[in-house]
Amino acid sequence: MRVVWISLLLLTACAEKGTSLGRIGGAPSLILTVPLTAPDGTPRGTATLSQEVDGTRITARVIGVPPGDYSISLHGSGRCESPDFASVGTPIGGGNALTVDASGLGLLNVLREDVRLQGGLLDADGAAVVLNGAVRLACGSLTMGH
Repeated sequence: MRVVWISLLLLTACAEKGTSLGRIGGAPSLILTVPLTAPDGTPRGTATLSQEVDGTRITARVIGVPPGDYSISLHGSGRCESPDFASVGTPIGGGNALTVDASGLGLLNVLREDVRLQGGLLDADGAAVVLNGAVRLACGSLTMGH
């Protein structure tokens, strides 16, 4: 039993700062969750962005839209202004595909290696997470104060 505890203590002591034994890279350093809201104020789900060692993980839960193919995109301005959210500007990189099923639920879990929250998206004007179909259907603002 002592050998097991000593081995575990040595592994823990030798691990790099910010790492865990269960997962290389450790826990996310920053996690933000924002509501995704339609232009009329109707809730359309949530998006959570987690800063990880290798990039930013986007986890989204979309509700209340017709079944079909959509995308979630990140934008360089956090101003989600109705009616069409044009105020968010152009997408950063490409969008990430999301399929909504017959019940109106869509789920996304993707790591964006090209995106950082701190020192990236979370600048003076923040950023936005947008649900896209034929048009921009919902938007959520990301800011450091969020």
